[in-house]
Order: sequence, then C-alpha cells, then structure tokens
Amino acid sequence: MSKFLIAGLGNIGNEYADTRHNIGFDVAHAFVQKHGGSFTLGRLAYTAEIKWKGKTFVVICPTTYMNLSGRAFKYWQDKEKVPLENTLTIVDDLALPLDKLRIRPSGSDAGHNGLKDIQNILGTDNYPKLRFGIGNNYPKGKQADFVLGKWQKEEIPLVQLKIQKSVEIIENFATIGIEQTMNAINKLSFRI
Repeated sequence: MSKFLIAGLGNIGNEYADTRHNIGFDVAHAFVQKHGGSFTLGRLAYTAEIKWKGKTFVVICPTTYMNLSGRAFKYWQDKEKVPLENTLTIVDDLALPLDKLRIRPSGSDAGHNGLKDIQNILGTDNYPKLRFGIGNNYPKGKQADFVLGKWQKEEIPLVQLKIQKSVEIIENFATIGIEQTMNAINKLSFRI
C-alpha cells in the first residue's frame, strides 16, 4: 500500500479562518471531509489518516504557524516514512491569478514563507507543490493585509470550485501521477 503525505499550509486560530493564506488548510479539510475522515491534534499538526483506493493519505495542517511549517512537514514525513515525491504541499500563491491552480514536482518557494521554511529544513525545493492562485489585487504596501484578508463575497463561488478541484488533484496525484495531473490542470482557467 503506497503512502502519501498531504500538507495543507495555513495559520491556526479563528482570526485566520477563511483567509487567503489558509487555503491549504481549507483544501486539506475538504479532502478529509470528502473521504469521511476527521482531524485530531497530533505533534506539531492536526492530522487525519485516509485510506482510499489502496492508498494511505496522512493529511496534516501544521500548528506551528505558516512561517515554521517545515518542522511539522519533516516530522510527519519521517514518522510516516513517506518518500519526498509522495508528498504534496498545498499553498496560496500571489503570483497566480484567482482562476488558476498549478501543480509541479519541484520549484522555488517564490517568496512564500511556509515553503521557504520547508525548503530550509529539507535542504531542497525538489518536492511537489499545489499552488492555489489568490491573485494580487491589492494596493502597494498592502500585501500582508491582502494575504491575511478574507475572500471577497464575489470570489467565494470560484474559490469553492477550486477547492473541489484541488481535492480531485490530490486524488489524481496519488492514482495517475504528477505528470498526467499537471497536463490536465496547469493550463486550465477555472470559471463559475
């Protein structure tokens, strides 16, 4: 039975719920909910284990805050003995428009502090990432407010559609592999 580590990045605490920066948590929760699982508080993360189609998914939402996600990632990767290529880290991405999702087997942190911490702890950027485009519609100097802000009412239907699509991407990543998943997703623009 093959095993996968799904790391949804975000910040714990009610003040961060439903913000752009917490989309990794939202996707992880949607995946676990779809497959009838639930999270429990574990070491450095909320964790859930899902068994589906002969595969085991260890899903984590780190409790270390976004900028220190690497410790939780590395702890659970080592504990569960998941090869790096079987991990998928889900994050918000300012450089991608709201209508985009992008999955890649490797790539830089692109200025994302959660990815930067994982990369520093692993010593490589060679691990799969699912980037959830959040757009960059904010005034100069207001990036932090935008990223930590809640979705606009008119954005929510598209965000919900992309969360559902992200759940399918996790499933496809584990069943058909990253190359086919990339070919099916990376060029799409999602619309309501």
